Amino acid sequence: MSESFKFLNTINSPNDLKKLKEENLITLSSELRRFIIDIVSENPGHFASSLGVIELTVALHYIFNSPKDKIVWDVGHQAYAHKILTGRREVFHTNRKLGGIAGFPSIFESEHDAFGVGHSSTSISAALGIAVSSALKGEKNHAIAVIGDGALTGGMAFEALNNAGSLNANVLVILNDNNMSIDPNTGALNEYLLDITTSKTYNKVKEEVWKSLGKIRHIGPNTRAFIQKIENGIKSVIMRQGNLFEAMNFRYFGPVNGHDVVYMTKLLADLKNIPGPKLLHILTTKGKGFAAAERNQPAWHAPGLFDKITGQKIVINSDKPIPPRYQDVFGQTMIELAEMNPKIVGITPAMSSGCSLKPMMDAKPERAFDVGIAEQHAVTFAAGLAADGMMPFCNVYSTFMQRGYDQVIHDVALQKLPVVFCLDRGGLVGDDGATHHGAFDLAYMRIVPNLTVASPMNESELRNLMYTAQLPGKGAFSIRYPRGNGMLLDWKTPFEEIHVGTGKIIHNGKDLAVLTIGPVGNKIEELQARWKAENISVAHYDMRFVKPLDEKLLHEIFGNFTKIITVEDGVVKGGFGSAVLEFMSENGYSAQIIRLGIPDKFIEHGTQEELYTICGYDKESIYKTVKALIS
Repeated sequence: MSESFKFLNTINSPNDLKKLKEENLITLSSELRRFIIDIVSENPGHFASSLGVIELTVALHYIFNSPKDKIVWDVGHQAYAHKILTGRREVFHTNRKLGGIAGFPSIFESEHDAFGVGHSSTSISAALGIAVSSALKGEKNHAIAVIGDGALTGGMAFEALNNAGSLNANVLVILNDNNMSIDPNTGALNEYLLDITTSKTYNKVKEEVWKSLGKIRHIGPNTRAFIQKIENGIKSVIMRQGNLFEAMNFRYFGPVNGHDVVYMTKLLADLKNIPGPKLLHILTTKGKGFAAAERNQPAWHAPGLFDKITGQKIVINSDKPIPPRYQDVFGQTMIELAEMNPKIVGITPAMSSGCSLKPMMDAKPERAFDVGIAEQHAVTFAAGLAADGMMPFCNVYSTFMQRGYDQVIHDVALQKLPVVFCLDRGGLVGDDGATHHGAFDLAYMRIVPNLTVASPMNESELRNLMYTAQLPGKGAFSIRYPRGNGMLLDWKTPFEEIHVGTGKIIHNGKDLAVLTIGPVGNKIEELQARWKAENISVAHYDMRFVKPLDEKLLHEIFGNFTKIITVEDGVVKGGFGSAVLEFMSENGYSAQIIRLGIPDKFIEHGTQEELYTICGYDKESIYKTVKALIS
């Protein structure tokens, strides 16, 4: 046993944790924090979020009985301490690696992971379902939802609060208030929570009432309800407004210091004995215990490699200049286009840094909006702007765009409104895994009427597609691009219109044709010299648009080739390759077509290159597919 982790090294399950004395929990929390810092500094992952909930996690597992009691972690990037305390300490170094444990809770990984997460604002709904199920079965289990104040900006969280209050379900919601999601929180809810946390009179009265309630906690329900009404009345006078959560029939407790682990255990023990819907409001610091993370919380959400002593980030230098990330090309292009077109506005659902809309928010704050973790609202907000003559660019991760899909159909496409969807992280994203891969957007966007669907092969095409989309008369437009760096050092080319529904030939050939959509096409060009050396002649077409397809170019391709390969960084079921098959069938052509892309299953975590290999569209797999097809 390492002396530096005296208590942590003895814990392989929550039952081991319960053997400790309360005063030992402070030392355990310190050890757990140091353990996460040690591992994540060398194996990058989500960092600051988990450091902020160390004491809460220890207290939860000390008081409640997982897996009988169910703890649901919203989003899940704050669940590292939970994983370590529930039997995964020895394998935590494999976090987010191929074949290792997932970066988010997964019901397939541990019985202590009550619900699989990855997208925001789902915890209260899931915990409510668990609580109602427990009641229907006559069980006395507890259901706990841990939700950050950032995730509380998602409308689904309020739908669940409303339903839980009406059902009077036995559910505990813990609001982890650190004023952060990835970037600082915005909006009226954030101001409301700030009012609660900064009112000294409110907190003093709240503390006195809670102490009184604690002293007589064995009284009957009628007397307890009477005290609760007195408390609520006092709070309403002091705050000059009713408590939002109590208006939804939740008993509200807090705000309290979420880093006092001993006090948290006593508080949770009391709450455990109070039936019905309850909300505990705790105040925490994202990045707690690591100075650099506390100072710059957005940068330390997922910092990559860093020196755990100095706090310096470790940058792996390359001898060659590195092209910019696609998201940064988007961000800089937005500023250029906004200078040209005063109608352009930018919208992001709480991903201003992740999507690189932040430069425009700094340069033109009146024309760039962070709407919180609310993708449905983001889309319809954009539709409203477009309906009144503006030119909105709605910037969303591909995987999160799924949450606003009804609004894309009903509020944008049906009304033929000119909204540009810029979908970041299209395709396999790597170590965030199945919940974050942008696998489906090409398939689900191409079936929507009145919507153009495109993907650039490089950064220059990204700029030109963005430029084209904001021109008059283009209608609704979806442009998707991948996570990571591009291909071009000299990417800032003059803007040129790309005619909608046109592809282009990149390389002539006679043996077979490869049709690609998006940056995956660069793999084909990197293989051309190898094929040429083996006297294999491969034609390559960058189709650029999934909808509308370049039918003129496809007629030419099917007129000249009977062997065709399609390659896409998306699902093959219903995606770009399926669109090509439909064209072939509808036009009476006959050809042997092989579709390469993401197969009909969820792909777990690993590096992007590892996952391309697993899915069969890394360069070597493409090379072998071409060889096999012409042999």
